[in-house]
Amino acid sequence: MSASPAANPHTPALSAFFYPFFAIVLWAGNVIVSKLAASAISPTAITFYRLVLVLLLMSPVMLGPLWRNRAMIRRHLWKLALSGLLAMALFQSLSYRAAESTTATNMAIVTALIPLLTAILSVMVLGEAITLGMVGGGILSFGGILYLVGQGSLTAALSSGVHLGDLLMLLAAASYALYGVLLKHWKMNVPAWQAIYIQAGAALLFMLPMFVMLPPGAAELDARTLPLIAYAGIGSSIILSFLWIEGVKQLGPNRCSIFINLLPVLTALFAVIWLRDAMHAYHVIGGGVTLIGVLLTQTVQKPLFGNRMQAKA
Repeated sequence: MSASPAANPHTPALSAFFYPFFAIVLWAGNVIVSKLAASAISPTAITFYRLVLVLLLMSPVMLGPLWRNRAMIRRHLWKLALSGLLAMALFQSLSYRAAESTTATNMAIVTALIPLLTAILSVMVLGEAITLGMVGGGILSFGGILYLVGQGSLTAALSSGVHLGDLLMLLAAASYALYGVLLKHWKMNVPAWQAIYIQAGAALLFMLPMFVMLPPGAAELDARTLPLIAYAGIGSSIILSFLWIEGVKQLGPNRCSIFINLLPVLTALFAVIWLRDAMHAYHVIGGGVTLIGVLLTQTVQKPLFGNRMQAKA
């Protein structure tokens, strides 16, 4: 009997796509948790508690490998610390603060700009070429966001300005995009789980002074806040990280980043079910145009200026 032909090693198994998909499901759930937490606990407190929980759960299995790898960790310590500030302190605390004054759907649509913001920052930090997709996608995404925050009116958005919650969410997305760009620039060869643990520890140190200065009652642990902290620490920090890391390993970062476009759809669905949010036409139109812009950025990679930028490099 002849042997069956070998599978194409460059074609990922269908099961590999479940990793980024379920990571985005958990991310959408985290947006809902952010909205629920906005009326229950201080953004600083939930960010601090989730980091404490992450470190408590990861310490038994991470301390040994970290000690054995301490020489490499020491070489990259300040880079890991800055990564923790951007991805685990700023991104999370700004997201929780944004939830106080914008909707879950808006938060998800702005978060979905991360691939576009990453492309823009890659030009600024890494010197990568400006692409046609980046320009066209950026214009479309900017228009879609204005239409969204103006609740269906571009003139309303331009005259009244961007809402504070949407602006905070944009800053959060920019901090996460910068985190991704710096990781690519530094190319640290620290194992992923060890990097996550060190980043969480650094973020906890950054959050500690603000946590200590919280007024009485802003950081209470009770039946309402404990489940939110548990989801934030276990679901969206540890399990989500594992799924995303495994997805990137099997599919590559470009394929995985496309799944971020599902975030507004899943978040809007969860918001309608659990938060009883109303879905309006401007959510669909503004969010759709924004996501088309992000997809253009990800898929149209032709340089805007031909090969001139590469020739100068």
